[in-house]
Amino acid sequence: MQPRRILIALTVALVVSGAFTLWLGARLSHQSSPYGRLSYVAPAKNLEPGEVISAKDLKQVPWPVETPLAGAFVRNDEVIGKSVLYPLQEGEPLTAHQLATSGGLSARIPAGMRAISLKSNEVVGVAGYLLPGTHVDVLVTVRAASSADPVTSIVLQDAQVLTAGEKMQPDPDGHASKVDVVTLLVSPEDAEKIVLASTQGTVHFVLRNGGDHVVATNVPMNLSALGVQASSPVAPAAASHTPAPTRPQPAHTKPTPATYSIQVRRGDKDSVETF
Repeated sequence: MQPRRILIALTVALVVSGAFTLWLGARLSHQSSPYGRLSYVAPAKNLEPGEVISAKDLKQVPWPVETPLAGAFVRNDEVIGKSVLYPLQEGEPLTAHQLATSGGLSARIPAGMRAISLKSNEVVGVAGYLLPGTHVDVLVTVRAASSADPVTSIVLQDAQVLTAGEKMQPDPDGHASKVDVVTLLVSPEDAEKIVLASTQGTVHFVLRNGGDHVVATNVPMNLSALGVQASSPVAPAAASHTPAPTRPQPAHTKPTPATYSIQVRRGDKDSVETF
């Protein structure tokens, strides 16, 4: 019986010590957990500047209690309805400086940038495919006062379209939208270029791939480069439709032929022959 009692005692001791070890480990793990019960509000998907946050765009992410994040939000209702100022990645805790208190166009303009609107039509607006979020180049055709040869040049490259008409979001199905005004996101210097160009000639938009950000180095294009001779200004005399007066020409007179006289003697008679 002695060995059996010893075996039972050892078994009970092992069970008790195991249970106590598990309980103590769980307690210590809970107390020293790097996440604890702290969690912050974060995007449930990637968000672009100008998007207005809704409840479906949010989720809670755990965060170490030892390093609280200044300006972060712990409740979803604190950020619902606010507008995004900068591109946000999924799972990145939201902070106050990343959000605008209200939506609208001004919330989509980053610090140091400007929004400028230009007239458009079906041709200038690339058949209505200048949608919010697309990127364009801006070309202008001008005719200098000192030359009859018009010149087309690129005044701005890779500018983002903020709005097409009053729309700040593209059509989900990619349908064209014919509008008469397009608003671009530009720097202050580029805004000056566009305003000057629009007052001097005809402005056109050139749609580019959203992933193409290469700056082209094209030289200005004129008619001579196309092999077309520019028309020169017409001289005032040539432009007149009244024929110039003609001077009277002197009458043509035939020269008088020379005459010759010969004295002829026939017998005792003399005569003069003229011819």
